[in-house]
Amino acid sequence: MKIHEYQAKAILAKYDVPVPRGEVAFTVDEVEAAAKKIGGSVVVKAQIHAGGRGKGGGVKVAKDAAEAVEIAKKMLGMKLVTHQTGPEGRIVQRLLVEETLPIDRELYLGIVLDRAQGKPVFMASAAGGMEIEEVAAKTPELILRETFEPGYGLASFQGRNLAFGMGIPAASVNAAVSAMTALVNAYSDSDASLAEINPFILTKDGKVYALDAKITLDDNALYRHKNLLELRDLNEEDPLEVEASRFSLNYIKLDGNIACMVNGAGLAMATMDIVKYAGGSPANFLDVGGGANAEQIKNAFRILLSDAGVEAVLINIFGGILRCDVLATGVVNAARELNIKVPIVVRMEGTNVEKGQEILKTSGFNFTVADGMKDAAEKVVRAAKMGAAA
Repeated sequence: MKIHEYQAKAILAKYDVPVPRGEVAFTVDEVEAAAKKIGGSVVVKAQIHAGGRGKGGGVKVAKDAAEAVEIAKKMLGMKLVTHQTGPEGRIVQRLLVEETLPIDRELYLGIVLDRAQGKPVFMASAAGGMEIEEVAAKTPELILRETFEPGYGLASFQGRNLAFGMGIPAASVNAAVSAMTALVNAYSDSDASLAEINPFILTKDGKVYALDAKITLDDNALYRHKNLLELRDLNEEDPLEVEASRFSLNYIKLDGNIACMVNGAGLAMATMDIVKYAGGSPANFLDVGGGANAEQIKNAFRILLSDAGVEAVLINIFGGILRCDVLATGVVNAARELNIKVPIVVRMEGTNVEKGQEILKTSGFNFTVADGMKDAAEKVVRAAKMGAAA
């Protein structure tokens, strides 16, 4: 689950990571009040779940409250387009108003899980303010790494290695190490999958601050963090993905035209791969799970077909906990209730597969029953091309 910058900073502040003074605002009046309270020059920052806001016009400096008001009038409600939002952009509905700081240097701090080692890795770089992916691609030697044990955190010597490696002056090293340690604690205690400060700044008077922050929370651990669940902003998520979550369906919208309904994440990935191999393009990732019932199948279909770009549907199910006859019944009911027009290719294996195939064949609908994954992929790609041509 992604959260906004101001929310991430609130979490970091609880762990004593230095952050600029600031307030979130939802209206122009609130921007004015926040700017007056902070005093002097302020930064007005659009709050959306995407990076590159500055390049898209979503970060502006105002010399006083009056100028902050004028900026807010233009920024609130604007469609902010960045390299991460895509051309559709995001509508700005909230702003962060912060004090300006005398920046001397911009650095980078970040924590992610190193899946190869099975441990979190702390990354630091003197190339702050840039996208870390760009730094990794062009100058990977600028990224310093320290792996740490879960539950033990970052050792002091590791923090010092990173601080001196980034060229932080000796007088500021202790403050930097304290901020790094606090960042690790926030990452671990929140069950985050990503915690990033970019830029992590050194001011002209030798202080350190998290000038920007990004935290992504592990959805699977949110049951332990009811307070963090409240930070979810549904306006920043794809409406179909939000709808799918209501029915315990794992759905991610993609850019293709072949909708995929599968049980099991591994099978879903393999299905998308074989569709691509057959020359098609998946429209989504949809895992109905092993214990789906007929009602969930119907809702899954409804969500799939809400995507106007879908030209065909591929159902690829291995019947274990979810029996093939239950799946087939759900598919037939969905076709009947939702008046499905697009071609549907079904590949089933497992428990009660013969019974499931019989239900499909006698349903009165023109389902295509495939023999294996390769056959299914080829048939659905062909069907999608015919639908697009029509």
